[in-house]
Amino acid sequence: MGARRSTPSSARERYYKRRVKRTGLLILVALLVAVVVCGALVYPVLAPDAGVDVSQFDTVTPKASLQVTQTAQPTPTETATPEPDITKTLAALPTQGQIVPPSEDSQILYYTIAGDSLDVVSLHFGVEMSEITSPDEIDHEGLLPPGQLLIIPNRLGETSSTSKLLPDSEVTFSPSTVDFDIQAFVDQAGGYLSTYTEYLASTGWTSGADIIGRVALEYSVNPRLLLAFLEYKSGWVYGTPQTEFDRVYPMGYVNSMKEDLYLQCAWFASTVMDGYYGWREGRTLVVDYLDGQVIRLAPQLNAGTVGLMHAFAKLYDFDEWVVRLYGEESFFTLFETMFDSPWIRAQEVEPLIPADTVQPEMILPFEIGRLWAFSGGPHAAWSAADVWAALDFAPASAESGCQESTAWVVASMPGLIVRSGNGVVVIDLDGDGYEQTGWTLLYLHIATKDRIEEGTWVETGDRIGHPSCEGGRATGTHVHMARRYNGEWVPADGPLPFTLNGWVARAANTAYEGWLIRDGEYIYANTAGTQETQITREE
Repeated sequence: MGARRSTPSSARERYYKRRVKRTGLLILVALLVAVVVCGALVYPVLAPDAGVDVSQFDTVTPKASLQVTQTAQPTPTETATPEPDITKTLAALPTQGQIVPPSEDSQILYYTIAGDSLDVVSLHFGVEMSEITSPDEIDHEGLLPPGQLLIIPNRLGETSSTSKLLPDSEVTFSPSTVDFDIQAFVDQAGGYLSTYTEYLASTGWTSGADIIGRVALEYSVNPRLLLAFLEYKSGWVYGTPQTEFDRVYPMGYVNSMKEDLYLQCAWFASTVMDGYYGWREGRTLVVDYLDGQVIRLAPQLNAGTVGLMHAFAKLYDFDEWVVRLYGEESFFTLFETMFDSPWIRAQEVEPLIPADTVQPEMILPFEIGRLWAFSGGPHAAWSAADVWAALDFAPASAESGCQESTAWVVASMPGLIVRSGNGVVVIDLDGDGYEQTGWTLLYLHIATKDRIEEGTWVETGDRIGHPSCEGGRATGTHVHMARRYNGEWVPADGPLPFTLNGWVARAANTAYEGWLIRDGEYIYANTAGTQETQITREE
C-alpha cells in the first residue's frame, strides 16, 4: 500500500471533528431560534396591555351536550419516530448539486473527455451525430481524443449538476489499485470488518477483507470505493455497526435476499456499474430517485460520477441525495479523509482507455472445424451488472440443458493464466500478473475437469477447458467471454467492438440479442441454438 498522510485513527478523528464543528454550528442556530420562539411565548404579539385587568375579558365555558355519542378509540400503535434531518431543515441545498436550468445559447461548446465517442456524445446531448461539428476532423466510429472541441446544437432542458465527483479510475478496478493492500488497510483500521467472517458456498468461511477483494475482482470495481461506502453507511471499517440494521444491511440496501456483506457489496458494485456503463454506452441518460423524481444527466459528466449518482439515487430522495453527494460532510469528504485525493491518483493512470487503443487480434474460442452456436449477443459481463461486454457460444449437442461436454474452449489470445477456479479462467495478455492492467480476457462456465491451471502461459488456440454450467447461472452448456482493458469492461459493441476471426459483434436493443458481422455475412444470436446461429472457425 502506498504512503498515506495519516493513520486510520487520525483520519477518523479528522472526519468526526468536522462533524462536531458542523453540529456545534447547527446547535447554535437552534438555540437562537429557541430564544426567539420562547420570547414569543412569554410576550405574545396580541397580549393585552400591561395596564389592563385580564379578568375583564369574558371567558366562555362550553356546555356539555346532553346526548353523547361514544366512538371507539383506536389503540395506540408504537411507531419509530424518524430523526429529523437537521442539515436539510436548516440549510439550503448545496449549490453544486442544484439543478441546472436551460441555457438560452443556441450552441454548446463541448470539450471531449476520456471514453467519449461521437454516437454516445450525440445521445448525451440529444442530437443527431450529423449535427455535431468540430474545427478538427471527427472520428465517427472510434474513441475521440480527450480535449477535442465539439460544437453541438443546444436542445437541453433542465439537467443535473455538471460537477464531477470522482474520476473513472477510482470507480473501476484500475491500475491505481495495484499497490493497494486491502488486508493491511482493514487490519490497520481495526474496525468490525477486520474480525468479520462470512460463509460463502464457493470459498467457505471468508474474511471481510477477502470479501472486499473478491467483489472488486469479480465486478471490476475499485476496493477503495467499496471500503469508503461501507464506512459511510455502517461504520464497519473503523468502528462497529451500531444497529442490527447496519449489521444485516451494511450498504443500506434493504432486501431480505441480499443480506450480509458479500451480497450487499455485490449489490452496490453492480448498481454503480449499471450507471457507469449505462452512461458509457449511451443507454442511461437520466437518474431516477426514490421519491419518483427524474432528472436528465448533464452531458459534461464522466462515467465514474454517473455511477455514484445512480447508486445513491437508489437509496435517497432528491434533496437528501444532493446533500450526501455535494454537501460539506458528503460521502466524498469521508473518501478523501480515508484515501487522500482521488484526482491526484487519477493523473497517473488516466485515461484508462486511450483514444488510440486497439483490440489485439483474437480468434473464436473453439477449435477449427467444430460446429458451435452464437448463443448470446452483447449482455452483462458479470452477474446482474448491466455492462454489455460479454458474448456467449455453445457447442453443438443433441441434448439441451446443462450437459457434460467433450468440446474444447481455446485461448482467443496469448497470455498468462492469472485466474482459474469456480468456473472462471482469465488470460492476461501482457503477462504482468495483474487484472488491473492492459488487456485481459475472462471466460466463464469452464468445467473443473481438464481446466487449465493458474500460472500457465498459453498461446492463441491452446486448450483451456470444456464449456459447462459451472460458475454461475446457466440454462445450458456454453462459454461466456468478456474483455477488460486497464480494469474497465470493454462493451462488446462500440468504439472497440468485440472482434473474433474478423467477426464483429453488434448489439440489438435487448440484451443477448445481436449479430456477428463479417464481409456482409450475418450470424444471429439465439439462446435456442437455431441454424442461423451456427458458426465454425476456419484455418
